[in-house]
Amino acid sequence: MANVFKEVSTITAKGQTTVPKTVRQALGLDYGDRIAFYVDDERGVSVLREAADASDPVIDSFLTFLAKDMEVRPQMLATLPSALVDRVAALTKSMKVDLDAPIDGEVDL
Repeated sequence: MANVFKEVSTITAKGQTTVPKTVRQALGLDYGDRIAFYVDDERGVSVLREAADASDPVIDSFLTFLAKDMEVRPQMLATLPSALVDRVAALTKSMKVDLDAPIDGEVDL
């Protein structure tokens, strides 16, 4: 792989460094993003953007709220109205799903 550009960064006494702006831009990095360092047999190092964590703090907080609310007020749980069940069934009637079929492409679970 050919080098497109080179940036230099100094390591502090605490082992910290700043990822240069051009590198952050090239990797699409922003505050809080994570990077992975890969070291090969010849001590060459590659820096890649680490895949985003599957968790989302907003969704996690909402799901925690729902779980607590269901514990406190279980009487509020109800089945879906039959009209909604019928509508979902009608919308998905022509869809064929094989749960044993392999999944194409990358999937984060």
